[in-house]
Amino acid sequence: MFQHILVPVDGSGTSEVAVGKAIELARAFGSTVTVIYVIDPYPFTGVGTDFAYGQAEYLSAATAEANASVHAAKEAFANAGVAVDTSVIEAHTAWRGIVEAGASLEADLIVMGSHGRSGLEKLVLGSVAQAVLSHTKLPVLVVRS
Repeated sequence: MFQHILVPVDGSGTSEVAVGKAIELARAFGSTVTVIYVIDPYPFTGVGTDFAYGQAEYLSAATAEANASVHAAKEAFANAGVAVDTSVIEAHTAWRGIVEAGASLEADLIVMGSHGRSGLEKLVLGSVAQAVLSHTKLPVLVVRS
């Protein structure tokens, strides 16, 4: 039923729960799995040398976090006996990177976590899961911890 599952991760506990669900589905259907982490290379705007220095630090830290997150997910899949490909990608927004990866990889399903933010936190930080649901044509399994 699901031949290729896309699993976006962000290093959170909710993301780990989504990895667990994706493992169950991949084992049940013999699916190929791709784990991605999306880095927004321009999360803030600014001018001058202070911005450039902050940008370089941000990208370094974001890349380290991304690599750690995909490595942890890869280990979880390996421990369950499920083969997985991993990738760290850049996109202007996380949801856009997820939607574009799903289309380019020809995934059948996206399995992702949702932090369940509400109120002001949702207004300020947004909902990646909601944006993915609104912009993709693929089925999406949203997992909450």
